[in-house]
Amino acid sequence: MQNARDRLLLAAAELLESGATVSTRAVCERAGVQAPTLYHHFGSKQGLIDAVANHGFTQYTAVESSDDPLHDLREGWDRHVRFGLEHPSFYGLLYGRAERGKPCAVTAPAHAALRERFTAAATQGLLKVPAGDAAEQLFAANIGVTLTLISQPEPDFELSERVREAALAGVLHTPSADTPTTRAGAALTLRALVDNDPAGLTPGEHTLLGELLERLAR
Repeated sequence: MQNARDRLLLAAAELLESGATVSTRAVCERAGVQAPTLYHHFGSKQGLIDAVANHGFTQYTAVESSDDPLHDLREGWDRHVRFGLEHPSFYGLLYGRAERGKPCAVTAPAHAALRERFTAAATQGLLKVPAGDAAEQLFAANIGVTLTLISQPEPDFELSERVREAALAGVLHTPSADTPTTRAGAALTLRALVDNDPAGLTPGEHTLLGELLERLAR
């Protein structure tokens, strides 16, 4: 039998998924507990909703990385879109209550994972812009497409693919023998390699080198 905390999480999730009002009374009635139990486990109704959102969000961010960063980036984009379409209420909860100057703590791990994938791409000489900038651009495009598809009667997955490829083309390139390496590209690659393996550098040297390479990359 589920404990009270799990019943509260499930009750809130079911109400969110159904589009019903998530009031303290409705959640407690559905979970078969009294309001003090909710406050004991989550502090407030908002604390409960945050816990539900965090649990739902981690279901699609938990994915293993491969040796192919481009494949991982495409797969991550598609998983993000599918999660939004399958859980529109969760998705609206995550991205529909943005506050100026306040990054979402729940979605921060996904953004960090995206930056790590771009850093992996940089070590292979694929990045046009710094990994942080690339992550910001792709994340913004991914969210915009997902919200658009949620609002459509029939989701246009070809739109998602077109925007995905355009977004990736804006931050990645495919090196070839006919395309000479630029100073900025070399700096981005070296920055990623040094970050992955800082052996032989003091913390101060690592920071200084990182700042110089960042300047060269821009």
